[in-house]
Amino acid sequence: MMRDYDKMSLLITGGGSGLGEGAARYFTDRGAKVTICGRREEKVRAVQESIGDKCHALVADVAIAADRTRMIDETVEFGGGLDALLNNAANMYRGAITELEEDKLNEIFHVNVVAGMLLTGLAVPHLEKRGGAIIFIGSGHTRRAYPGASPYAATKGAVEVLTKVIASELGPKKIRVGCVVPGAVPTELNIRAGLFTQEEHDVRMDAIAPFHVLGRVGTPEEISEAIDYLIRAEWTTGESIVVDGGLALGMAPF
Repeated sequence: MMRDYDKMSLLITGGGSGLGEGAARYFTDRGAKVTICGRREEKVRAVQESIGDKCHALVADVAIAADRTRMIDETVEFGGGLDALLNNAANMYRGAITELEEDKLNEIFHVNVVAGMLLTGLAVPHLEKRGGAIIFIGSGHTRRAYPGASPYAATKGAVEVLTKVIASELGPKKIRVGCVVPGAVPTELNIRAGLFTQEEHDVRMDAIAPFHVLGRVGTPEEISEAIDYLIRAEWTTGESIVVDGGLALGMAPF
């Protein structure tokens, strides 16, 4: 039997926009208390205010150790515990393999992989009390190759491997671990990284839509549905669920 959300407490990193914001709305609509965090104060505050008293927001950077501790502490205080951690915060870095910069590679791996690992470690004692779940967000970049995207794709490949290893490690504590692998969904990731304007992003979304077998890009709510399953499924762990409208099938355009 799947558990109800009315007594659950969730922590969502990168909750000020995109998939994180969508997940915050999805789970508060179902009764959960959700703590969101992000670096951009105006973003996380706006999401919290529009959701209401089921949502708690804090301005925090997952890459900073003191902020990670504060995320856990405030989530436990606000929600009365911790039932699920959604490791959603991520940065984007692109470039030709011949032109990559070491400091930028270190930065994206720290944010997309290392910080989530360390935050997960802090969450374990609280999740163990509830038989909770840890969810990572992967990427369709691990299913289809996009030239110039090797840094981001490598971090998301790491996240999928971590899902299996951490699931094996935490299974005896009754903590489940899963990963959702989205196809193209409109978010602010590339815009925030300075790679595209909003108009250019919209054009790219329209252009990639036909490569999805179902003929369109996805929505944050559709990704949240998969997150929902992994949080509440009591006998599923170590799995990556692809939710991509058939993008990874590699449909030929003829």
